[in-house]
Amino acid sequence: MTRFGIEEEFLLLDEDSLVPVALSGDILERIGDDVTAGRVTTEYLASQVEALTDPVRTGAEAVQQLTALRAAIGRQARVRRAIAAPTGAPFTTLRSPRLSPSAHYDDVARRLAHLTREHEVNGLHVHVEVPDEEERVRSLNRLRAWLPLLLALSTNSPFGNGLDTGFASWRSMLIRRLPSSWCPPRFADVDDYRTRVDQLLDLGTIGEATSLSWAVRLSERYPTVEARVADTQLTAEDAVLSALLTRGIALSSGQRIVADETETIDASIWMASRAGMTARLLDPLTGEIAPAWTVAEHLLDDIGPVLDELGDADAVRAGLARIRADGTGAARQRAAHARDGLPALRRLLQEGTGTPPD
Repeated sequence: MTRFGIEEEFLLLDEDSLVPVALSGDILERIGDDVTAGRVTTEYLASQVEALTDPVRTGAEAVQQLTALRAAIGRQARVRRAIAAPTGAPFTTLRSPRLSPSAHYDDVARRLAHLTREHEVNGLHVHVEVPDEEERVRSLNRLRAWLPLLLALSTNSPFGNGLDTGFASWRSMLIRRLPSSWCPPRFADVDDYRTRVDQLLDLGTIGEATSLSWAVRLSERYPTVEARVADTQLTAEDAVLSALLTRGIALSSGQRIVADETETIDASIWMASRAGMTARLLDPLTGEIAPAWTVAEHLLDDIGPVLDELGDADAVRAGLARIRADGTGAARQRAAHARDGLPALRRLLQEGTGTPPD
């Protein structure tokens, strides 16, 4: 069975104000033996940590690893009166982030200049193992067509600067300002992919290929295609749903995609960022504009045989039913804040790492 891996980024927030705090180095020192599978590392900002699973074959394995990793991070954050927030962007910010110590991050910050001050964002990255390099590019081309739906289902960052932004994924709008962001072009083959990446390197927009901000790309470290469109998810189960859908699309070589122009995909990504699963999106299988849930139903019908083969069909259907009933992360954050302001939002974020207040 094809393996996959998940990377989740978490913002460390002050427990009272929900403002990002630079605690990642201290927390990593203390996690130690709490992590038995996967690992936890620093990220771009000192107010971020990243949890990475080991390669897994089933959704159940992924949920088990993510739940344990989240709990380890959450415990250490709580000792420091902080929250390891499973959200795509902070509720509010002081716009004065500190970088994690790294020559690579120093180079990124130099290129981004003032953008770094507003780049407090958390993403969910899914790696799908595809050993053949040319097939990896074909998997990327399939995934790029479905980026809007994958984002709509995973929108989880409605707030910014202490306000409701009106967007379901404010993180996506912040990411949009980066070079080589959102939907990449369709690639003819591996050589075409490498040529286009080399052009971006020559331009100086990025210092190395690992800094590409495309919402789907080839990994430079592993034999995987890596989808990066999703916000960090409120729960491990939501994260794994996104991963299983990503794997299903990546492996569905029989898909009959009829509409995948970059401009229209990006326009659909914008609508997914704005409205989540209430958006109207381009349906890659029909070329028509349709409600997001209709597009999701078409995707499920199309990749159903692959999901059945992988043993993922029941988990995916249950996950989609859960989101249809409970709402995306963005909808749940908004509902919590509307119910009781910061206390309810704080509790929701703490529950995501298994550390709700007593």
